[in-house]
Amino acid sequence: MKLSQRVVGLPPYLFAEIDRRVEEKRRQGVDVINFGVGDPDLPTPSHIVEALCEEAARPEHHRYPSYRGMPRFREAAASWVSRRFGVSLDPETETLALIGSKEGIAHFPLALLDPGDVALVPDPAYPVYRSSTLFCGGVPVELPLHEGNDFLPDLASVPEEVWRKARLLFLNYPNNPTAAVADLAFFEELVHYARAHDVILAHDLAYSEITFDGYVAPSLLEVPGARERTVEFHSLSKTYNMTGWRVGFAVGGAEVIAAFAKVKENIDSGVFNAVQLAAVAALEGPQDCVLDNREVYRRRRDALLEGLRSIGWEVEVPSATLYVWMKVPHGYDSREFTRHLLEKAEIAVAPGSAYGARGEGYVRFSLTLPDERLREGVDRLKKAFS
Repeated sequence: MKLSQRVVGLPPYLFAEIDRRVEEKRRQGVDVINFGVGDPDLPTPSHIVEALCEEAARPEHHRYPSYRGMPRFREAAASWVSRRFGVSLDPETETLALIGSKEGIAHFPLALLDPGDVALVPDPAYPVYRSSTLFCGGVPVELPLHEGNDFLPDLASVPEEVWRKARLLFLNYPNNPTAAVADLAFFEELVHYARAHDVILAHDLAYSEITFDGYVAPSLLEVPGARERTVEFHSLSKTYNMTGWRVGFAVGGAEVIAAFAKVKENIDSGVFNAVQLAAVAALEGPQDCVLDNREVYRRRRDALLEGLRSIGWEVEVPSATLYVWMKVPHGYDSREFTRHLLEKAEIAVAPGSAYGARGEGYVRFSLTLPDERLREGVDRLKKAFS
């Protein structure tokens, strides 16, 4: 069978590879503790589950949903953005329902890029930014993220000829995999470059509510002049423990949202109405669960950091996300150290190099496993490496 070059040219998807490696060990009888995938172990709050059960029983929801999303859901999304970021949106023209933010990120470049067009893609980064660019024939050009610049791109170092060719720029703060954060001053600089070079900004804000130590994540839309050239992707997956539900939303300028909606009208048939109404219950209901999640992840973060540092490994304290980004010890590369952890301590982590060439020399630990398993994992690491 002859496959398309867009498929042949893609590397194996990171998390599928981690899952395969872990399952192989488990078939051998090994009890692997998996720090590799950022899938919350905490349950979806009961009031959201109850809303789904009630709405799923209604026959009127069993037909095709709206392509753009139910007005009720888009209104709830716009209201949430207004309460959280102080940004007013028109639910009709500036919001769009997504089958999870990953789906939206994967399809959005189809609205902007013709074959050969350039998208600026952070390195390291969530792999879908690069793969979605490749799928539509675009050319990904790396924006290096270095520790010395707090894992923010140095916009001034991007050659002028690259800016002239670029149509789209992906960014993600709070950041996966590095756990870096950005402030409004950086966003203001970014918007200046985007306006000067007619570049559309695609901001993945999936981790906006997983923050610690007083840090509050801003929205790119808070910057004056950002809206008309921004799409921001929001997900209920991490905020409300709804990864399996596949629901999120995009917000931004009316023109770019309309173009995005036209793509989706030709690709999918929308989000199940009962799921959208459960998402309304999440966005408009009690937010205690969000605060509880933060405290759980902060506690896990601190326990993991204590363990890693007690071994003598170098690691910074993250202010956000579900992740700890750690330099590998001297003498290893990312994949070698990942294999070493699996063989010596029966611990699975994500190699930094899977997120791009500039992720080499790091590994990513996820905090999405029960406290007792995390503590056991820390104990294994101490016994194996102290």
